[in-house]
Amino acid sequence: MLKNIPNILSSELLKTLMEMGHGDEIVLADGNFPAASHNDRVIRADGHGVPDLLEGILTLLPLDTYVEKQVAVMAVVKGDPVPEIWDKFKTILKPYKPVAIETMERFAFYERAKKAYAIVATGETAIYANIILKKGVVAKSASLTV
Repeated sequence: MLKNIPNILSSELLKTLMEMGHGDEIVLADGNFPAASHNDRVIRADGHGVPDLLEGILTLLPLDTYVEKQVAVMAVVKGDPVPEIWDKFKTILKPYKPVAIETMERFAFYERAKKAYAIVATGETAIYANIILKKGVVAKSASLTV
């Protein structure tokens, strides 16, 4: 057992987050996303929603401050309403300033997901609840005294 690790994060997901380096990307995918056909590294998070996982991951994963847009979502298809879940994403991301969100055409999003370090396949039922996070660096902290 470890302290201060959000319990929504599985050991497999923690290991993946640790393996990722600066600039690597991770996709949090809704239940409709074709995860297995788009990446060989798929982490199952059935029964969990994207917002809860996003909150847990952001407590550990630094976002890339060296790029213009650290986060990407899949654009809605013409005629579909703007997803309400995007407001949840914005609320969760707000404390992690500065964060810019890119909106990507669906097939461009799929291609980017193929190049991602991993895809987390969730049980999220909201549509357009797919989000890509680009990992940044952990800044050097003050030296520890023992």
